[in-house]
Amino acid sequence: MKNRTLFDYIIISLKGIAMGAADVVPGVSGGTIAFISGIYEELLTSISSINFNTLKLLKTDGIKAVWKQINGNFLFSLLLGIGISVASLAKLISWLLENKPVLLWSFFFGLVLASILFIGKQISKWNISTVLVLVVGAILAYWITTLQPLITEGTSPFFLFLAGALAICAMILPGISGAFILVLLGAYKPVLEAVHNRDFKLIAIIGVGAVVGLLTFSRILKWLFNHYKDLTLAVLTGFVLGSLNKIWPWKEVLKSKIIEGKTIIINEQSVSPYSFKGDPELLFAILLSLAGFFTIILLEKIAIKNES
Repeated sequence: MKNRTLFDYIIISLKGIAMGAADVVPGVSGGTIAFISGIYEELLTSISSINFNTLKLLKTDGIKAVWKQINGNFLFSLLLGIGISVASLAKLISWLLENKPVLLWSFFFGLVLASILFIGKQISKWNISTVLVLVVGAILAYWITTLQPLITEGTSPFFLFLAGALAICAMILPGISGAFILVLLGAYKPVLEAVHNRDFKLIAIIGVGAVVGLLTFSRILKWLFNHYKDLTLAVLTGFVLGSLNKIWPWKEVLKSKIIEGKTIIINEQSVSPYSFKGDPELLFAILLSLAGFFTIILLEKIAIKNES
């Protein structure tokens, strides 16, 4: 566990708020935010340290020893920020998606575009293998963005448990959006409504699924980072690159359906802003894309300065 001040933990909570805001948007990954904010590997290490040995340590050495082993201060600060973000920004993000989608996607497009450069720079050695897995990752992520979501929205306990487990795996992968996975499964609306309505029973079911998925998948990612770091970074870079199709600001809806008074998009495609049927808001879209892009550049420079 690193020696940190109260201010350091406040900064971690702010990073958690950014992660939570990204995870609410169906197309942006909180894992991307974790990576570009410099806490990704520490997050994986902390999560993967939670296992059955933790229970044994609790019995023998007590809560304080367990808290230290799992990097409790870090996890608590981060989860506090994510929780605050999801609880407070869910309605705002929903409103922006409904009323200002071009501007919202523009900001995240610039942010994610810059993160490709950031993640790619972490690869220490480029060769045929790294390029190949980058291309495969990009193709896979692009293919996922073209899938049509399920129309029926399940709310059975087992379905929501499974949805929580799958979505959390995506949330800690840069480039793969957990919220978008929920959309594909048809679980996005039930989850968002559970948060809005403070339906603690549904939230608990989804949460248990998320914990199971998180503890399992984080170990796999941690092992990959320890043994194949460059290849893992390359495929993550590919994931982020391929996901740009999903967050392209200008979309043409090919097929939609009205369910319970709300329009559910079933199929859409990216189009040029000049062939966009609505108001492309091009000037503001470009400005917000640049704002997102240079936000990442600024964060990187701050991180380098702090390390030095």
